[in-house]
Amino acid sequence: MANPTAAMLVIGDEILSGRTRDANMHYLAGELTSHGIDLKEVRIVSDDADAIVDAVRALAKGYAQVFTSGGIGPTHDDITADCIAEAFARPIDIRADARALLEAHYARTGLELNAARLRMARIPEGATLIENPVSTAPGFTLENVHVMAGVPSVFRAMVASVVPTLTGGAPLLSQSLSVMRGEGEIAGLLGVLAQDFADLSIGCYPFQKDGAFGANVVVRGANGARVDAAVTRLADELGL
Repeated sequence: MANPTAAMLVIGDEILSGRTRDANMHYLAGELTSHGIDLKEVRIVSDDADAIVDAVRALAKGYAQVFTSGGIGPTHDDITADCIAEAFARPIDIRADARALLEAHYARTGLELNAARLRMARIPEGATLIENPVSTAPGFTLENVHVMAGVPSVFRAMVASVVPTLTGGAPLLSQSLSVMRGEGEIAGLLGVLAQDFADLSIGCYPFQKDGAFGANVVVRGANGARVDAAVTRLADELGL
């Protein structure tokens, strides 16, 4: 039985401009892999409402789970919550439980819960809050879309809250074999191996070291014995 699928939507002009390097996709991919959910697509869109709404609708229809990153803070360009509401045709407003979390947090810190910060309590109707143990302002889940902060520490904390609650499949196992030969030398062998082990994913990633060409061959699959067998055969045929 195939594993559940997932997609990620990274939102923010700062990612596309190169000002900020995204770290959240790498983290999410590892967590989903460990839980037996296959991350199949990652999209990056600007802070443009139409682009966000269109992407959310498309990904929500195409995958079992969707994770968004970014755009749920207190500033004018944090428009993700409104876009999620529009994508699912839900009203959005300040919600009492989200407001209570923020009121308690800012009371503890001695800061004012001003209008800008209160924007983080605006939640689409019918959504479930995602806990934020780092900075309190919650994310939320609406249908199969999990809306999370872009700050990596907060994103990781929210992932830890959500992923264990999702239905997973078989965790993906992997082994790597480093081969000091160019891709062209081993391409034929890898093609045959891929045919004979069609249930596995076999990738070839070239590198250059001390002037010599080599490749890391990575074998992935849910069946550990099959992964072992494929790597062993490849090593034997290469005389390693």
